[in-house]
Amino acid sequence: MDRDQLADFLRRRREALQPEDVGLGRGPRRRTAGLRREEVAALCDMSVDYYSRLEQRRGPQPSEQMLKAIARGLRLSLAERDHLFRLAGHNAPARASSGDHVSPGLMRILDRLSDTPAQVMTELGETLVQTPAARALFGDETRHEGFMRSVGYRWFADPASRDVYPREDHPIHARAFTADLRAVYAKQGPRSRAAALVEATRAASPEFAQYWDAHEVTTTHAREKRLQHPEVGVMDLQCQLLHDPDQGHSLLVLTATPGTESYEKLQLLSVIGAQHVAPAAERTRTSP
Repeated sequence: MDRDQLADFLRRRREALQPEDVGLGRGPRRRTAGLRREEVAALCDMSVDYYSRLEQRRGPQPSEQMLKAIARGLRLSLAERDHLFRLAGHNAPARASSGDHVSPGLMRILDRLSDTPAQVMTELGETLVQTPAARALFGDETRHEGFMRSVGYRWFADPASRDVYPREDHPIHARAFTADLRAVYAKQGPRSRAAALVEATRAASPEFAQYWDAHEVTTTHAREKRLQHPEVGVMDLQCQLLHDPDQGHSLLVLTATPGTESYEKLQLLSVIGAQHVAPAAERTRTSP
């Protein structure tokens, strides 16, 4: 671990970012060049003290999980992420088309959707980052580990994950999630992560096994979705996907037609989401 170079790199990347780059307001009294340390800490979901110690050359060696959070918070490119890992004494993660590193361009788009349910997901339905409104609607999907990271696995293994959709729509979504996984399995092959996920889901759910054995390949997610929230009720939403072919990621964005009841509910959900995540900047978590 090269403490001096790590501290210098973090400071220079922080100072190079402007509040507008990450969806923050500048404010009338800003004197700091770039972002403040507390702003970066909030973006990285870590305590200000932990991040400050890294910049002051006196922090512990960050874990790989913490470095991934820093790379995402500082909107690093893949080359910059690899450099960060090496300075911290770790091997750079293997580059894969389905890795967890979200491109800076996709992050910049997400930053401008803070009042809209939006999230970046891998091909296997693993949520990497969410807006506050998306967390208010779906819950914090980034907290899951192992197979539970995949929305398709959760659908069949955890019945509570279905509560965001009206019950009468469940069969449609079950078929769509199965078809999604089959498409990735066909692309990645029988020795892939997708294949392992298929076997785990079959073991967890006879329902999934039934859908899988039907071998449907044409079912896709509808662009018009009905979602529900315990505080605002059912909403008719339009689903849009923006694909990043280099990383194999998709940006999912949910919107409603202006002037409709669903639009008003979605606006209320944005307020609820902001209230629920407001304490995030005050977290005191350090290293995992």
